[in-house]
Amino acid sequence: MLAKASLHERIVARNPLCTAFFERESEPLAYACRAMAQRFARGGRLLAFGNGPYATDAMHVSVEFIHPVIVGKRALPALDISMARDAWLDALAGPDDIAIAFGPPQGDPGALSALARIRARGTMTLAWPGKNADYAVRAPCENVHVHQELFELLGHTMYESVHVFLEHAQDFGGEAHPQSFLYPFLAPQQSGGSTVEDVAASIRMKARDANDLRMRVADEQADAIGAAAGAMKKRIANGGRILAFGNGGSATDATDFALDCVLPEGGMTPVPAVSLALEPAVITATANDVGTDVIFLRQLIAQCGKQDIALAFSTSGGSRNVVAALEEAGRRGLLTIALLGYDGGEIVRRGLADVAIVVPCDYVPRIQEAQGTIYHVLREALGDA
Repeated sequence: MLAKASLHERIVARNPLCTAFFERESEPLAYACRAMAQRFARGGRLLAFGNGPYATDAMHVSVEFIHPVIVGKRALPALDISMARDAWLDALAGPDDIAIAFGPPQGDPGALSALARIRARGTMTLAWPGKNADYAVRAPCENVHVHQELFELLGHTMYESVHVFLEHAQDFGGEAHPQSFLYPFLAPQQSGGSTVEDVAASIRMKARDANDLRMRVADEQADAIGAAAGAMKKRIANGGRILAFGNGGSATDATDFALDCVLPEGGMTPVPAVSLALEPAVITATANDVGTDVIFLRQLIAQCGKQDIALAFSTSGGSRNVVAALEEAGRRGLLTIALLGYDGGEIVRRGLADVAIVVPCDYVPRIQEAQGTIYHVLREALGDA
């Protein structure tokens, strides 16, 4: 098992970077969210895209806006257009729409060029990271995993803050100021300035909450992360593969982890992994013909070998399709690893995971952010496996 102290240090090293990043970005992000809310109120859409692992960031943003985890919030139109970015931008992007490009710390030249093209139409553009966009964000660091984690938190606070401004539509005063967030020193002169300030303060508070939770995970779960990495390395050395799965935002995390395994950064050797959440034809066929409870179970039965690893992502620990897949994985002798939230739910109570890594929190966005750190540290711990 890997040393607890080393894993603890890797986890908490994110916190100073997180603090500095959100001190810098909280106010510009608040103004961006206000402009986004104006566009959504006019019928605009969010178009998200990225390449490789950063396509999962686009998936995550899209699912958060379409399927809000905050009870009572309405669905907002969002699409992940990563598969055919340029064609879909040309077909869809209009003057009331918003486009967000995700990429590595150094930026994605192709994505930024696409943003520049549609910005000329009046589409609001967000470069995460990049330059020459309506809201361009500088990367928090060169570490690709930390970079992606902090942009996940940025995306969650964006989603939450847009809803705040939609609830304060009177602040718009019937007049849009789509570029006002680029000039925060003008805030006192704009309608709704106090709301912007409140949202910026809330964003900084959420970043502090994420830091506190990350510290708690480091204190309480470092041993479990080390145990998971050690057990996974043994299976991989014997020819095993990782089968990752989860629902919604957890599906994007499962896919991101699988991509991190087969497209590793830093010269590491690829690790064999697949995401069972990245098979929409199989998932929808199974859900339609049999039921949603078996969408991962059917795939696992078809795909798994004796040395394989079932890696489950679930914020609740009780998703029936995740539980069913873990039950079957256990019966077949797979190593079962689960990244969970709350108290671990049914998966912990029934002992369905050989190693359960539990984020002790009851708010889904914060759970997912902490899980992002966990699976990135887990991937680093696997190394060349």
